[in-house]
Amino acid sequence: MNETKVMNRAADNIRILAVSMVEKANSGHPGGAMGGADFINVLFSEYMVYDPDDATWTGRDRFFLDPGHMSPMLYSALALQGKFTIDELKQFRQWDSPTPGHPERDICRGIENTSGPLGQGHTFAAGAAVAEKFLEARLGKTVMQHKIYAYISDGGIEEEISQGAGRLAGLLGLNNLIMFYDSNDIQLSTECKVVMQEDTKAKYEAWGWNVITINGNDADEIRHALDMANLEQHRPTLIIGKTIMGKGALKEDGSSYENTIKTHGAPLGGNAYRNTVTALGGNPDDPFVIFDEVKALYANRANELRTIVAERRKAEKKWAEENPDKAQLKDTWFSGNAPQIDWSGLIQKPDIATRAASAACLGVLAEQVPNMICSSADLSNSDKTDGFLKKTHDLSKDDFTGAFFEAGVSELTMACMCIGMYLHGGVIPACGTFFVFSDYMKPAVRLAALMEVPIKFIWTHDAFRVGEDGPTHEPVEQEAQIRLMEKLKNHHGKDSVRVFRPADANEATVCWQMAMENMDTPTALIFSRQGIKNLPEGNDYQQARKGAYIVAGSDEAFDVVLLASGSEVSTLQAGAELLRQDGIKVRIVSVPSEGLFRRQSKEYQQMVLPTGVKRFGLTAGLPVTLEGLVGENGKVFGLNSFGFSAPYKVLDEKLGFTAQNVYNQVKELLNN
Repeated sequence: MNETKVMNRAADNIRILAVSMVEKANSGHPGGAMGGADFINVLFSEYMVYDPDDATWTGRDRFFLDPGHMSPMLYSALALQGKFTIDELKQFRQWDSPTPGHPERDICRGIENTSGPLGQGHTFAAGAAVAEKFLEARLGKTVMQHKIYAYISDGGIEEEISQGAGRLAGLLGLNNLIMFYDSNDIQLSTECKVVMQEDTKAKYEAWGWNVITINGNDADEIRHALDMANLEQHRPTLIIGKTIMGKGALKEDGSSYENTIKTHGAPLGGNAYRNTVTALGGNPDDPFVIFDEVKALYANRANELRTIVAERRKAEKKWAEENPDKAQLKDTWFSGNAPQIDWSGLIQKPDIATRAASAACLGVLAEQVPNMICSSADLSNSDKTDGFLKKTHDLSKDDFTGAFFEAGVSELTMACMCIGMYLHGGVIPACGTFFVFSDYMKPAVRLAALMEVPIKFIWTHDAFRVGEDGPTHEPVEQEAQIRLMEKLKNHHGKDSVRVFRPADANEATVCWQMAMENMDTPTALIFSRQGIKNLPEGNDYQQARKGAYIVAGSDEAFDVVLLASGSEVSTLQAGAELLRQDGIKVRIVSVPSEGLFRRQSKEYQQMVLPTGVKRFGLTAGLPVTLEGLVGENGKVFGLNSFGFSAPYKVLDEKLGFTAQNVYNQVKELLNN
């Protein structure tokens, strides 16, 4: 069998496996997988460089799938590499199967990213390409010479995030990024022409991309495009592959089932399935087979790769011997361990905004964590990520020695690209914006939690005290939303995200320490715009590591427990002075992280918040934020409306966030 026939046979093998997985599960998306089989076959059998015997090799090329519904294509192609068994393909979409409906990150099986929500997968790839350039600037080309491949569909092109990823990848000249656009003009419920008429080629060229248009089902044209993309020195490449939705599919009567909406998101069914598998050269009664010539094709590629990788590893070993300091850095950065940081020299100014305290922490990190990248959505001088920027400079097309990623006004893109930096490996990312704009980032936060990516989300201007900007910029419901996610566990039983809202500058330092120590999950750091009076002298801030703790100056024998997070703790302090004048003794509890507090022993939780004592909670967000801690016998004072435009001190008075109102509310609680 000649080379072309073998390649087509292999692509058809992927089609048969993909369509059979969907058929057996009676659920899934066969059409796109059938159309994309030619590209992924050429890529995996001829171009992708990876170690067949060590999937975690840092020098490997990386493949990021954007349309997660095309998982049958990916699983089938990876089965040809030996990363999935036939039995595992048969368990597609079943309980406790390694082949879920949408791919979940599993590097050992060749899956670099969790995908599903369209647009995020290829944006992760753009972030990974930034990370590779960043690391190349520090470690050299010998160990950072790989490519980042991405696969996108019509839906991913339409999702708004693609504009941000396209703009930034072009701006930064990411020639190590090669993206295949599976352009089949068919969507789940419509043809693409119903919803778009843009010139995608012209759009990407305007962003500075190298664009090649081909027949995406022709192996020779795919090869030529990949050759040109790999030679490109200055631009990311978009290969627009015009493909056939449901390529090779036949209806029950034997007529073509190609280019139809129906094959996109449902099994072919009955005789349509049988006719299709038969026409593709398979046996519908025994479809889960890898053909002998296809086994040979991928076995030969594995042997070629062993030779290629051996040469690369030999060069890496020589590089390590000649550059022991850099080799040690590389090992440390890719270890996934928390960096070693000396915080002893950091002394926070008193009574400052916690965003300013965060800036001081970021200055320490910029000096001591050389593999950290910080980003901001055009707000660095407001969210105070400029504390990091002042110790480095921007990443740019011709200079990746900087460590600050200017994302522009694109919160979701920024978050996803920073997540992609971590997915690449070797980089610790952080990104900042106003807390109210975390709404734009929620899909990325969720996927970061699913993938256990320890990104640091920096959210400032944490409450209505944004003031004159008014309700559009004043977060009210946002803390409740992120703390709901804080209550979720991931598949490994860990907190899905850790959330910290510090009560003053010193507590902010401890929260940053915990964020940098957390290499298991995302961390959300929520900081104030305005200055906050420090907690009483002698406060043991390291107790913040328990999520909630008793603030210094609390009365030994107390009548009521007052609890809050963030700037509301200082308001409780002021209210407590008035209560004490009335002979009421109080305990004040700072709760920077309910999630961490819930992980403490029952004895500790009971000690801090003893039963039988009434509790009063104060929050600048929705009352539900603290209701779980305050309990049925207590009371939470919070907001039940959006904010208003006025100076923040006026808003404190008007909305009841004053010492006097704390006194009034607690007196009412105790009298009842």
